[in-house]
Amino acid sequence: MNRKKRIETVIKNNFIYDFLDVVDDSHLHAGHQNYDGKQESHFKIILKFKVEIQLTRLQVHRKINDLLKDEFSKGLHALQIQIIS
Repeated sequence: MNRKKRIETVIKNNFIYDFLDVVDDSHLHAGHQNYDGKQESHFKIILKFKVEIQLTRLQVHRKINDLLKDEFSKGLHALQIQIIS
C-alpha cells in the first residue's frame, strides 16, 4: 500500500468526516534537499468534519501528526493540514 492510501486509512479509522482529500504534493518539491518529487514525501490533507467535534484545530493537527508518526519516521517529510468548515 502506498503512503497516500495509508494516510487515508488512518484518517478514515480515526475521524468522522464529510470530505477527505489526501494530495501528494511531492512533485512540487523536486530539487529541494535532494528530493526528486517521487518519494511520497510531501502531502496535504483537506478535511471537513461531518459533525462539530470537541477538538480545536490545533488538537486535530496534533492528533493527525501523532497518528502519522510512523510515516514521518519512514520518510514523510512535510504534512499540510487544512480543515474546512
